[in-house]
Amino acid sequence: METPTPIERVPRLELRRICKNFPGVRALTDVDLALYPGEVHMLLGENGAGKSSLMKVLFGAYRADAGEIYYDGEPVAIESPADAKRLGIAVIFQEFSLVPHLSIAQNIYLGREPRNRFGLVDHRRMHADAAAVLARLGLAYDTRTHAADLGVAQQQMVEIAKALSHDASVVVMDEPTAAISDREADALFAVVRGLRDAGVAIVYISHRMKEVFDLGDRVTVLRDGRLVTSMPAADATPDELIALMVGRQVGTVYERRHFGAPGEIALDVRGLTTATGVNGVDLQVRCGEIVGLSGLVGAGRTEVVRAVFGADPVKGGRVEIFGEPASGGPHAIAARGVGLIPENRKQEGLALRRSVHENLLAASLWRLFPTGWYRADRARRATRALIETLRIAPGQPGKRARFLSGGNQQKIVIGKWLSAGCRLFIFDEPTRGIDIGAKTEIFNLIERLVEQGAAVLLISSELSEIVHVCDRAYVMRDGAISGELPRERLSEQNILSLAMHGG
Repeated sequence: METPTPIERVPRLELRRICKNFPGVRALTDVDLALYPGEVHMLLGENGAGKSSLMKVLFGAYRADAGEIYYDGEPVAIESPADAKRLGIAVIFQEFSLVPHLSIAQNIYLGREPRNRFGLVDHRRMHADAAAVLARLGLAYDTRTHAADLGVAQQQMVEIAKALSHDASVVVMDEPTAAISDREADALFAVVRGLRDAGVAIVYISHRMKEVFDLGDRVTVLRDGRLVTSMPAADATPDELIALMVGRQVGTVYERRHFGAPGEIALDVRGLTTATGVNGVDLQVRCGEIVGLSGLVGAGRTEVVRAVFGADPVKGGRVEIFGEPASGGPHAIAARGVGLIPENRKQEGLALRRSVHENLLAASLWRLFPTGWYRADRARRATRALIETLRIAPGQPGKRARFLSGGNQQKIVIGKWLSAGCRLFIFDEPTRGIDIGAKTEIFNLIERLVEQGAAVLLISSELSEIVHVCDRAYVMRDGAISGELPRERLSEQNILSLAMHGG
């Protein structure tokens, strides 16, 4: 008697050999992903590994350049979010999409409001349905509250409720617990398990190893836009998954030439706590060293440096700059010799409609002209010296900043603080969006600064940059420091280990 052949399961949704290119960047290369009913599929990868791009292809926000998509074994075309919704695919992205001046109920049912027999919106039913969806998450929000009046965690939960209200057969959750409390996370996990038991296929993107093993049935790892592996979660360990995430061949990376002895303390932070989620952060930066501040997106790195720079209010703890307590807003902190090169240079670091000359001198007019009398010849000489030092191209002081490349725009932001005579530089993602050549120039400049006695605090999501450039690094997780790595222990794997599960 022959043994019967097992019935092969058909994926609810299957992506085959998906490719996606952007100008100068190959975001996805031949990626496969199979999602089965009644399964929680964890999707892992470093920042920039291709997770979000793949999910946007799945949801129709991006069109794949190559590859095929199958739903219940049949080929389908998902060319827009509307196509995805018709197939029962719901995605909860990290970026909130709520309309601030609409109520919770209006946001949940926006564009598909229940109607009465006269064709008018049935507000009573809409609020009742919204309350029922929220109750599935263990929430009792007033559904008439405007989204603008909700906290970040509450907005996240409404986004989740909005996705659940579609009765989707495929649900994608992109870091859903990044901004919610443990109690709210417990309620969410119960919903995830309930959806799985009801036969829903779930994609869950997370950087938290505990969630991977508490919730996951299968795990897929992406690296540099390619599929590394897909396996049952029970067959993996945290260290194995981290090794798979960072195991790529590192390309052209700037190598630090010289590590000197650190000098005086430039920045001393103790117990820093803010309303933006920073919780008891301790760190120290000395002159003559580059100190990394690493961690995953949303860990609180930018929130720390904004508080240090006086851009966000401090609730608790203390900040000292060159031995003196820090107080006041950004202008007062800058006057103490601190420069912040922000993550979003176009919105926060540059006046794009102003000239290179005006941007370079924006922070140093008080230093160049202490009496208040502006001298055009002196200003021109200062600008020309900075353009030559930084090799800003084109070297035209009158050119508007918005017409320069990303690398040259970044040089202008740095030059602004050089002209102000800063001794402590805070770099927040300084190489984001610039080419390899410009990256090398930026790191050359940073190294020259510390060789001349400046102190540098460097935030980068590129772990290889932290490893190759920094004297040591702090790693953040959930708004707190999860560990400090000295030079001899500074590796991508150790950083990820601290960032994802605290050691």
